Amino acid sequence: MIYRLAITLALFALIAWYIDFRAALAAMLSASPPLLIAALLMQTLSTGFAAWRWGLIMRALDFDRPLGFYLRVYFIGSWFNQALPSSIGGDAMRVLEVGRSGYRKRHALAGVFVDRAVGVFGLLLLNLLAINLLPSDFPAWLKHLVNLIALGGCAGFLAMILMHHLPWLGRFRILAPLEHLARQAHRLYADPLRLAGHTLLSIASHLCSIAAVWLIARAIGMTLDLYHFLVAMPPVFLLTFVPVSLAGWGIREGAMVGIFMLVGADKDHILAVSILYGLTLIVSSLPGGLFWLDSRHHRSPRHEG
Repeated sequence: MIYRLAITLALFALIAWYIDFRAALAAMLSASPPLLIAALLMQTLSTGFAAWRWGLIMRALDFDRPLGFYLRVYFIGSWFNQALPSSIGGDAMRVLEVGRSGYRKRHALAGVFVDRAVGVFGLLLLNLLAINLLPSDFPAWLKHLVNLIALGGCAGFLAMILMHHLPWLGRFRILAPLEHLARQAHRLYADPLRLAGHTLLSIASHLCSIAAVWLIARAIGMTLDLYHFLVAMPPVFLLTFVPVSLAGWGIREGAMVGIFMLVGADKDHILAVSILYGLTLIVSSLPGGLFWLDSRHHRSPRHEG
């Protein structure tokens, strides 16, 4: 956790060399409250779609719980990812919460891993569609780079589904976890319709998040079109998945400033959008904090027996 904090502070210090934080703060303070509330609602809806997808995955893996359970646990995971500088990430919390419900942690881990993988798969497909089908004034080299990364990532995801066919995978003890993940992925997605349904939920979740960023940009007076965000935000989201800073802070700001400057966006305003979006993520995860406190209350020793 300490090294992530150090990297986050270093990234913000680097950004400060190039951007006027006072101008960014002024843009944030001028934001339209109704549009910020709309962005918060879209981000909350994004979490809802993701929780729905995860619930379908876990039910297919024989962990049958109502949708409310998955919403509660997914929000708890979001709370740990966004609001707490903890060494326990949101995915780990999801595994622990499912394990406390009587499901084997090994299978819970497989369900969370596949959920994360299909989420990335949907993001990559969305980026491929956006950058190749929508009008764009981004440079050609960015389009080629995004296509290369997205196609490679999609191929890797599909390879994971087929990996269980490798005859040598089960011969090495060190590869046993990988074999288990491959078998669970194939068990889920041998049915193409199920894969299509989960992928559509992933795309819906990411579209809501992108809409939230666009609404925040509108809230501070930026006039960039929605297609700019459909093209630019998926690579930003992918970079924030890399666990090198606290909740993606610093990584997100640097990536957004760098990418949107390619289309002439004001760097101070883009920084303001990124910071406001980070705060939106924290606020939208607040229900998870309440759910977590409530679960701790019910598991306290004086409530046992």
